[in-house]
Formats: sequence, structure tokens, C-alpha cells
Amino acid sequence: MHTKLLSKFAGAALAAAVSALSLSATVTAASASSEPTYTIAYEGPLSGGNAQLGLNMKFAVQLAINQANAGTTFGHLPFKLAFLAADDQGSATQSPTAAQQVIGNSSVMALVGPAFSGATKAAEPLYAQAKLATVSPSATAPELAQHGWKNFFRVVADDNAQGPADATFAVKQLKAKKIYSIDDGSAYAQGLATAFDAAAKKLGASVTHATALGTTQCQAGTGNVQQYSAVATSIISSHAPVTFYAGYYCDFALLAKSLRSAGYKGILMSDDGSLDPHYVSEAGAKVANGTYISCACADLSKNAAAAPFAKQFRALAHFPVGTYSAESYDATNVIISVMKKLGVKGISRANIVNALHHVTYKGLTKVVKFQANGNIAGTAVYIYHVVNGKIVELGLAP
Repeated sequence: MHTKLLSKFAGAALAAAVSALSLSATVTAASASSEPTYTIAYEGPLSGGNAQLGLNMKFAVQLAINQANAGTTFGHLPFKLAFLAADDQGSATQSPTAAQQVIGNSSVMALVGPAFSGATKAAEPLYAQAKLATVSPSATAPELAQHGWKNFFRVVADDNAQGPADATFAVKQLKAKKIYSIDDGSAYAQGLATAFDAAAKKLGASVTHATALGTTQCQAGTGNVQQYSAVATSIISSHAPVTFYAGYYCDFALLAKSLRSAGYKGILMSDDGSLDPHYVSEAGAKVANGTYISCACADLSKNAAAAPFAKQFRALAHFPVGTYSAESYDATNVIISVMKKLGVKGISRANIVNALHHVTYKGLTKVVKFQANGNIAGTAVYIYHVVNGKIVELGLAP
């Protein structure tokens, strides 16, 4: 009885082992035939005072990846794509930590971002060392292309194009002979303000410049109009009919409210960091109305070909496309296009970097082709105006 029972159990164990072996072989075969998965990451502000700018980009990256996996944009791909988001709050202090998170994930083959110039400057040495391609939709500081980082690319014009265009608009269109220029202390804003000031002076305007460090308070959610009372007084005392603010919408809204509360009647102007409905909602339509804002990005609502993108973006994000959404979509797709061309056997971080230096890709916003230093080939700067609480595009800057 005991021997028969052991024999029965032994037979059952053998059958189970054979079954497990067969299952293992099946799984192994399935794994061998399955497509590999690669990750495209995004780094930018996903929390903090200027998070909306980052969310505009994040969902566009996700949409491009979703469409590529579905075969919508590139047909069937021999691989699958995953998405990784790294929140740096737009901060140069937090950016290296976010970069390490991205670099440490071996499946990440390329990055869209970093979004802000200061964060890019802080993180890029790490990405360069890891030979990981970074394609920024929005970092415009000119110096970023001057460090010799072979992995750095951007799909927008830099501040050496935007600053002079802003100055030309202020002096020739707004007829400003005197301008008060102010920046928020960030790498992005300082570069833009420097280019703006130099061009405005060359055009014959007198420029008073100041730096107001309000970004930290905005990021922490503790910003208030009182912190700008002193600079508001200085601007009013200067009798400048135009104030140009280089920075982001959170602080610009606080400055605008402080200026209007103090009785300033001049024209307010800012840059792409302020091109978001949150500027209007946080400043209030009455304060924001009349503000001019520039951006190296076009209003895609006038582009019929972009309508499906806008519809699908809203379905995913549950809010409409915003500043640099389309540029983020293009940045992601240009990465996917070179990955498809490389094929599974050719995909590596270093090979993607090399391929991006030779790519030509027709995106939603422009034909994406990079110069040797990573700058986009070609420049275009647009002017926007706040009218009745809405931001509307006026057209190309002069």
C-alpha cells in the first residue's frame, strides 16, 4: 500500500514536472517572439507653481507614444514603447535628481525635455555622460547649445531669436522709447532679458533692467503681490510705458496685479513662459487684458491638419492643448522616427543621438531638422495678445 502510494505520487510529480517544463518552454518561446519594450521619458514641472506648462507637454508625449503603439503614426513597429515621467518642478536644484531617475532606468532610450532652461543646464551634463538624447520642446536659453553636448537637441528657436523679435515689436509696434525690463533670475529669463535689452537699446530705446527673485515663492505656493510692491514702485517711477517681464506665468501674474494695484497704466509684455491661460486666471482678466506675449510656437487652432491632434489630446488630458504641447508631440515623434529607422538591432542610446543629428522629420509645427549644436534649423516667433480674457495670436513677430 505504501509503495503503491509513493509510486502514485511519483507519477503525479513527474507529470507535473513535464507539464511545468512544457509551460516553461511555451513561455520562453512567447518571450522570444515578443517585441521588446523601450521607454521614452519626459522631464519637466509636473507640480509647483508652473506645473501647467509641464502638463501641456507630458500629455503630448504620452499621446505620441500611445499612437505609435497603436500603429497610427508609423505603422507597425517592431517594438513597444513605454512612458516615464520625471517631475523636476522646473527647478535647477531638483533637475539632477530627476535626471538620475531617468538615466537609471536602462529601458529609457531618449528623453523629451527637460522643459525649462535652468533645469536643462543642471541636468544635461548627466544626460551627456549617459549618451542619452534629450529633445527639449521649450528650453530656449542660447548657452545650452554652446557646451558641446552632442546629445542635446531642441525643436524651438532660442532666445537669440526671440529676444530681438520681442524688442523689435516693443519699439517699432508699441512705439516704446523707454522700457522697464525685469527677469525672474532663472537661466532662461536672464538669457532672454539680455537679448531683449541689447536689441531694444540698439533700436534706440532706453532700458532699465532689474531682477526680481520670486520663483521660489511661486513654486512653494506662497507667492503674493506684496513681494512685488517695491519693484512696482520702481517701474512706476521710471515712467516707462512698456514693461517687459522675462519669466513664467505664476510670478508674472503676481507682478501684473501689483502693478495695476499701484496704478501703473503702461503696457505689459512677456514671453512663452507666461503663455498660458493660468496667467489670465491668476492675474484676473481685468489685469491681464492688453498683455502682449511672445512665443516661438504657433497657435495650432488655425492649422486644420492639427485638429485631430487637438481632439485626441483633450480626450487624454481632459484639458485643451497648451503652450508647447504640439512641440512636445513633434519632439516625441522625431525620436520614434529614428528608432523605427534604426530597428531593434540598432536601437541604443548612442545610436539614437547619432541618428537625430541626421534626421529630417515633418512634424505638426515645422520640419524638424537640427543644426550641429542641437538647435532647430529655422526660426519663427509669434506674438499673442490677451483680449477679453482670452489669449489670441496676432501673427509672426516683425
